[in-house]
Amino acid sequence: MKIPGNRIFSALLCAAMPGAYGSLCAQQLPDIGYRSVGRAAPLPDDINASPQVGATQQRNGAFNGSAPAGQTPAGIKPLPHDLFTTTDFYADRALWSDPRYFRCNSLIAIENLWVGVGAAGDAARNMPASAPWGYCDRDYPRSSIVSPYPFRTAQAHYEALFEETRKHGGPTVKTPATLPDEWNGVYRQPRFSPGNDTWITMRHTQVPTVLSLLTPEYRQRLVQETYHHGHTNKPMWTAQFCWPEGFMRRWHEWAAYDRQVMVTPQMVQIFMSGAENFITSIHVGRSFKMDGPVPRLGEQVPRWYGETVGFWDHDTLITWTSNIQAWTSHTAFENSGKMQSIEIYTPLHDASGKFTGLNHEAVLYDSEALVEPIRIVQRMDKRADFADADVAPIPFVQCVQTIYPLKGTATPVTPGRVIEYEVPDMYGRPWTQIWEKYWEQGMKKPTEDDIFDFSQEPRK
Repeated sequence: MKIPGNRIFSALLCAAMPGAYGSLCAQQLPDIGYRSVGRAAPLPDDINASPQVGATQQRNGAFNGSAPAGQTPAGIKPLPHDLFTTTDFYADRALWSDPRYFRCNSLIAIENLWVGVGAAGDAARNMPASAPWGYCDRDYPRSSIVSPYPFRTAQAHYEALFEETRKHGGPTVKTPATLPDEWNGVYRQPRFSPGNDTWITMRHTQVPTVLSLLTPEYRQRLVQETYHHGHTNKPMWTAQFCWPEGFMRRWHEWAAYDRQVMVTPQMVQIFMSGAENFITSIHVGRSFKMDGPVPRLGEQVPRWYGETVGFWDHDTLITWTSNIQAWTSHTAFENSGKMQSIEIYTPLHDASGKFTGLNHEAVLYDSEALVEPIRIVQRMDKRADFADADVAPIPFVQCVQTIYPLKGTATPVTPGRVIEYEVPDMYGRPWTQIWEKYWEQGMKKPTEDDIFDFSQEPRK
């Protein structure tokens, strides 16, 4: 089985240096010494040992996939039409559960086709019909994506962890003298370092598997986005227009890369920067107001990154985020205003006992968008203390718009040019308004009754 090019170094490093990198080369949870009701459950399958699904162009220029642009893989019978040849993806609902509808590509591979393998060679002149094929013989198991815990709501999960902590003598009350000062500093969510990939990067997962996590309406929304990535080449990425990035974007490797953590007795703040600025303010010891549609701290106004409360279990920080603005994260899926998360930050140490970073386990709950809760596990490596002179401060990103959605196409606009611009309804899913107005003429978007016809559910 091939190892994708951008993972060769990690695989060789893990094999050659198991003593030094053994804890890094498996995306697992830290051993907390007991079986918890709601944290640190082992991952059934380590995604870092899995090959990529989609067709990609390796860094050395070599093609990685089962068939290049314009060809069909041996032993695979293509569907009569698919995402790249259809005239109406809405009418193809019964085909969405078949990986061949997406030519066995992952979501990230489809997003990159027009600038990667699909844009290379003579076959690219026939895009999208000539789109290459990924691998139909591999997938990351759905069982390793969904939450291993029995809870159906974030509230139940948080309360169970609180009660577990109480039985251990907690929650731990931190003072300036007992704070884990080693947490303070600059971190990095390493992109291709050993053992830190996650399924949310969408490299290792077939599209139908991701769709199986979603309710019918949100499944349709994701297929719509994927169609406009792979077929029309009309992506509506929020960052390119300086639109907000939203809560789910925090897990995207290129959006929230560098981080800094500051710890006080009443608040822990995590600032992340990359495509945008992401700030998580964890109010330690506070409780949510429960008299509105979702738990909240302030007014009944959704926040882009939600509002967060938390408590300490010794040196592990357990948090609950709610009151999140409904939004999208391209190459993943949209979240509704019911999205909530339970996130656990557990300290990591090397063999000598030195603090090396944090394990970040997140369980996401969204009764409107998700058919069941899902989990994401990643690692935050500490790079330096704030006082280290050789580490530059994390910059605050100020987005200056130079690209505008003109007549349904993301268009660079030079200074001084006068344009006619339709101001989008930022709370009305502007990306889908643009697609439907300019790029879905003649398609028949189903009624709500059709969307919720469960006779054609994707596989699970």
